Amino acid sequence: MLHRLAIGLGLALALSAQSVNGPTFEEAVALFQDRNFTAALEIAEPLATGGDARAMAMMGAAYQSGRGVAQDIAKATAWFEQAAAKGHPGAEFSLALIYLDAGDMAKGKPFLEKAALGGNAQAQHNLALIAANGDAPDWKLALSWFEKAALAGFAESQYNLGILYAEGRGVEKNPVKAAEWFAKAATQGLADAALDYGVMVFRGDGVQKDEKIGAQWLVIAARRGNVVAQNRVARLFATGRGVALDPVEAMKWNILAAKGGRPDDWLEAYAARQTADQKAEASTRAAAFAPETPPAPAE
Repeated sequence: MLHRLAIGLGLALALSAQSVNGPTFEEAVALFQDRNFTAALEIAEPLATGGDARAMAMMGAAYQSGRGVAQDIAKATAWFEQAAAKGHPGAEFSLALIYLDAGDMAKGKPFLEKAALGGNAQAQHNLALIAANGDAPDWKLALSWFEKAALAGFAESQYNLGILYAEGRGVEKNPVKAAEWFAKAATQGLADAALDYGVMVFRGDGVQKDEKIGAQWLVIAARRGNVVAQNRVARLFATGRGVALDPVEAMKWNILAAKGGRPDDWLEAYAARQTADQKAEASTRAAAFAPETPPAPAE
């Protein structure tokens, strides 16, 4: 009986403590992710006022996007500044973008650097882009930041790192390394990476040659809306290289590529030799086309 009473008293104390402490930031995150923004901010705002940097960052994001509150960049900036003062990398990155979008590099870049040093992969990626652009690109610095973000799994940095290895910018040219990074970005759904990796596999550049697998990657890139891939795939279906010969698919992809700004005289001449029914079917398929959305990354 005394044992049961002790358990009951412990439970009562735990429930009492929970009611005093109130809802947690994790509950606010769950509500925000469930798109119940108003309820999420009702929890986040008192936490932010009480000094929780994560909640401050959430308030900033809400005001920046207008989710659960009226959009207000000034209020978003104020909340991000408070969270950044506590060393929150996400807030530092968001604050950097606000200043950079306003054309204020002097204010934006230091916050970007703080966020990058704090481990924010998007900030690292953006610093790499800054280093790679301008009149005198610093390719070694760009490589360093792209590599950090790429190792953290940031697909765009993985792709750009592949480009640096493919072109020998800031590092010795290495097609094997380029293919490895293109493959990583491609498996995360990046259409440009799927195109470049597909071309390398198709040609056997830095990786074992396999026209069938290379063609499959090109088709993935085409389905995700890459216009260059759509043109390449059209030629593959027209010639039967890596895929089964299919005039209708060839014409469909050519229609889409031409619509995207990549016409092809050879494919137009090829289409002119096909039947009226085949042309009509290709037009129907092209009209029904919608780019595929890449799969969400695994949790």
